[in-house]
Amino acid sequence: ATDDSYLMENAGEMTHKQFINSFLSYNPYDSVELKLAHYLNLDFDSLEMFKLRWLGMFDEEPVGLEEGTPAQILEHILKKKWSLNEQDRDLIVMWHKFEYWEDKQLKVINSYLISEGEINHQTAMARTVGLPVGIGARLILNGKISLKGVHIPTVKEIYEPILDELRKMGIELHEELPRIIKIPGKNL
Repeated sequence: ATDDSYLMENAGEMTHKQFINSFLSYNPYDSVELKLAHYLNLDFDSLEMFKLRWLGMFDEEPVGLEEGTPAQILEHILKKKWSLNEQDRDLIVMWHKFEYWEDKQLKVINSYLISEGEINHQTAMARTVGLPVGIGARLILNGKISLKGVHIPTVKEIYEPILDELRKMGIELHEELPRIIKIPGKNL
């Protein structure tokens, strides 16, 4: 359903349910939901199927586009539920918990990030995903990152300048000091 190379026929008359059904095998006895669950090898009452129902994927609601590729139609259906309204709060909360053994003691470090976006301007997701990529690209173009090839961002040359700039923009990971977790009979 994410193909963007051709226009769907009769998109203007199509419902969400018909859109999904157009990708499934013909079976006059099974519902579209059942056919999709079977095709995806999901239980009919699975969490994934619940989420597809919540999205309205099996509704008789018109798609609302006169024409479109499968990708455009899917995007249009998803935007009906996934778009933020003016009264919505756009917030990302990320929490990391690291447990590790050091000097025969179990220790834990918690770190968290909270980022709030601006509705219809710059979402928290756009900021936390797009800004690091943009900052990294600029650092490479300006010669401040000299590494060549593909690298994961666990190299100080990459992550330190990016985190510094993000901090200036109000995007910062807050980290607690390590603490010892007491385990009866385990910590020596």
